[in-house]
Amino acid sequence: MALSLYMDQHVPRAITVGLRLRGVDVLTAFEDGSSTLPDPALLDRASELERVLFTQDDDLLVEASRRQRQNVAFHGVIYAHQLRVPIGICIRDLELIATAGEPTDLMNKFLFLPL
Repeated sequence: MALSLYMDQHVPRAITVGLRLRGVDVLTAFEDGSSTLPDPALLDRASELERVLFTQDDDLLVEASRRQRQNVAFHGVIYAHQLRVPIGICIRDLELIATAGEPTDLMNKFLFLPL
């Protein structure tokens, strides 16, 4: 089973569109009505939907790290720096992760792009 992604509000639309053109299951926080949620609630929402959260927001790394230390479950976070990882690389790596990965592969973990 492929891995489903949840895009936070900081992710450029071009990444979401590029992934959808490649058949990746993507839902944005904006589409879900969750774009104004604080980071902990956004991570909870992604987990409720059984989706890995993709972000370019450093603060979400802080929240994921806190959850790891406190053994609070979350469905996973993938992070790419806004200025250092080009959109094309994000699309390529996220497509690979989504198509080759299993939903449980990133449970309680975070992954940095580029691969």
